[in-house]
Amino acid sequence: MSTVRRYALLACVCALLAACTPLSPPAASTAPVPAPVPVPVPVPAQPSLPHGARVLHIAPQESLLTITVRRGGPLARLGHDHVIASHTLQGTVAPALGRAEFQFRLDELSVDEEGLRQKAGLTTTPSADAIAGTRHNMLVRVLDAERYPWVHIAARRTGDGTLLEAEITLHGVTRTVQVPTEIVEAADGGRLQASGKLLLKQSDFGITPFAILGGAMAVQDQMELAFQITATAEDTLSAPGSGASPGR
Repeated sequence: MSTVRRYALLACVCALLAACTPLSPPAASTAPVPAPVPVPVPVPAQPSLPHGARVLHIAPQESLLTITVRRGGPLARLGHDHVIASHTLQGTVAPALGRAEFQFRLDELSVDEEGLRQKAGLTTTPSADAIAGTRHNMLVRVLDAERYPWVHIAARRTGDGTLLEAEITLHGVTRTVQVPTEIVEAADGGRLQASGKLLLKQSDFGITPFAILGGAMAVQDQMELAFQITATAEDTLSAPGSGASPGR
C-alpha cells in the first residue's frame, strides 16, 4: 500500500472516531470549583381552553415521536444514519376544538434503539460507544439542550381535518408547518389516535448540522419526523393498571 493511501485511510479512521465519540473531558484542575446553582426549567404552559371544553391527555406509554437523521458528505459511507426517539410526550388534545398542544424534553431522547433502527430500514449497526458519542454531540454541540431543553408543538386542524397546522418551537425558534395527519376518534370521544410524518430542516431552526473535516463527514440538514400519538380521558390515564405515570 502506498504512503499516500496509508495516510488517507488513517484520516478516514480518525474522522469516524471524531464523529461518533464524546468530547474528551478537560484536564483535572487543583483549583476549587464553585458548586453550580441549579436553574429550574419551567414546563411550557398548557393552552388556554374555553370553560367546559373536553380535554384528552396524551398517554406517553402509548405515544412515540421519532426523528431520523442521515449521514452526508464525501465520507458518508464511514458513518451511520440515526433514529432519535421520544417516549415521554406530554400534553393535551381538545378534539371538539381541533387543537392540541404537547412537548418533550431533549435530554430524555433515546438514540438508535435497535427496534426503531430496523423499522426505519437502517442497515448499519453502530457500537454502544458510537451511540453514546452521537447522543452527546447531539445534545451538547448541536441542540444546546441545556439552554433549550424543550421542544414544543401547538397544532390545530384546518380544512377537512386531515391537515394540521403546527407551530414547532425548537432551539428557541418557532416555525409553522403543514402536517398531513390521520386521526381516529373513539365513538364515545374518550380516546383519540393521530399519526403522521413530515420533513424538516435543522437550519430552519437556527441549528447547524454536525460536521467535521470541513463537511467531509456530516449530518444532512433535512430530518424526517414521524409521530404516533394516543390521547385519552384523564380518568382512563389514572385507572389502576393503566401504566400511566404522573406528570413532571
